Amino acid sequence: MSGRMQHEPRVNRISAIDQSGNASPVVHSKDYDHQEIIATQDNLQKPGWKAFLSFVGPGFLVSLAYLDPGNLETDLQAGANHRYELLWVILIGLIFALVIQSLAANLGVCTGKHLSEVCKAEYPIFVKYCLWLLAEIAVIAADIPEVIGTAFALNILFKIPVWVGVLLTGFSTLLFLGIQRYGVRKLEVLIALLVLVMAGCFFGEMSYVKPPAADLLKGMFIPKLGGRGATGDAIALLGALVMPHNLFLHSALVLSRKIPNSVQGVNNACRYFLIESGIALFIAFLINVSIIAVSGTVCSAENMPSDALERCNDLSLDSASFLLRNVLGKSSSTLYAIALLASGQSSTITGTYAGQFIMQGFLELKMRKWLRNLITRLIAITPSLIVSIIGGSSGAGRLIIIASMILSFELPFALIPLLKFSSTTTKMGPYKNSMIIIVFSWVVGLGIIGINIYYLSTSFVNWLIHSSLPRVANVFIGIIVFPVMAIYVISVLYLMLRKDVVVTFVEPTKFDPTTQVSMERGENGADRAVELSNAPYREDLADIQFP
Repeated sequence: MSGRMQHEPRVNRISAIDQSGNASPVVHSKDYDHQEIIATQDNLQKPGWKAFLSFVGPGFLVSLAYLDPGNLETDLQAGANHRYELLWVILIGLIFALVIQSLAANLGVCTGKHLSEVCKAEYPIFVKYCLWLLAEIAVIAADIPEVIGTAFALNILFKIPVWVGVLLTGFSTLLFLGIQRYGVRKLEVLIALLVLVMAGCFFGEMSYVKPPAADLLKGMFIPKLGGRGATGDAIALLGALVMPHNLFLHSALVLSRKIPNSVQGVNNACRYFLIESGIALFIAFLINVSIIAVSGTVCSAENMPSDALERCNDLSLDSASFLLRNVLGKSSSTLYAIALLASGQSSTITGTYAGQFIMQGFLELKMRKWLRNLITRLIAITPSLIVSIIGGSSGAGRLIIIASMILSFELPFALIPLLKFSSTTTKMGPYKNSMIIIVFSWVVGLGIIGINIYYLSTSFVNWLIHSSLPRVANVFIGIIVFPVMAIYVISVLYLMLRKDVVVTFVEPTKFDPTTQVSMERGENGADRAVELSNAPYREDLADIQFP
């Protein structure tokens, strides 16, 4: 049964025949929620900008995932290795991110269910549990860079050993979620401040190094893959930008809004969420550009010391602070550490919420946020702690790269269901994607998936060829990995080619026969009658409601 059928409007309209013979609704006072109707009418009468502000929130929370420490590291490496030549990858990646995030928002608005709930309804039980497990692994993989990034920031600011910083991050997000007990608005303000701190730090450093504007624009709008390792760095940038758990998150966050249950109401909601996501992702785009500009300008400066050149050749979240300190002074290193701390802490919020919705959607199981966060964080801390103790900062930095590769590997299992669901009438009804959006999203989506599969497979083969392990060990590893890769490709093809069978879209007018008759007659008051009720309002998601 669809989300709309589970959450029918409270207003009970019964058809009556007036003297002219036309059907008209008669509302029984005992079933009439007067305050709800007035609130909905007031919302409809708001000026455009006030109505828009009531939808602001989900897009900005989702945009935090595009500013996490994993993004920072790939941006730093891209700038250090190729200066500004890969800025066009960031531009294309965030345009595509805007498209798929808006598709995720539209799915939630039109079906009354978020992506994990639609997956649960659509797929067989075995596939459902596999998708749930992969989504949980994606949340953990996204949490690893945040743990290590926060630990690096604490090390730079307070000289705390990395492994101790990893332990401290296990409880940091619990403090943020605790602030929510005093009001969601306070948590929102805190997240906004962290993003502003991050933006201020990198914009300040960019104004100090003064990168040439002409070169920035050239790198942004002229695609180029020159130089050694450019293709790999471009793939890493894309892999770090498009997060699978973000698709589950956005489709759930939009359900915390009360949306008028009409064609006009749904269209307005989709448009407002698109505008809000566009603004949020544009800010994320500017911050990513500033990071690449800073590392690209610093590492391409003339008369660079030899030790600074060595750091540029293998730039990481940890070594970047020493590079900035040596070239720009101690204050720049402190600014960088503050920005890294803000990045790690703000991004953990998205992982916490995404994990909650994934578990609730696939398993119909809801944990308390502090418990869910503690479990996820402990799982992410374990490998981070072991690697940081054994391998130190360099080992922890490599773990971030591994986590980014896992996210690239996981992407098809969230992206393909979203592209299919948002393009079918059974899920979206008349709100399904236009042909232009279908073609664009599938071409770019399959392109990213194909590139990721190619890159992961060639990287493994290259590692196998140049491995220093005994030949027997290489053969044994190949026997295990190659069948896994074949299963992976078959699974992706299954998701692509399987026909959707479950119908989740129900036209709003089906709840009101009178309005249905009026619409068929072309009467102007029909749409207004439906707008007096709300689309499915998810009370189970009310605790994440934004302004």
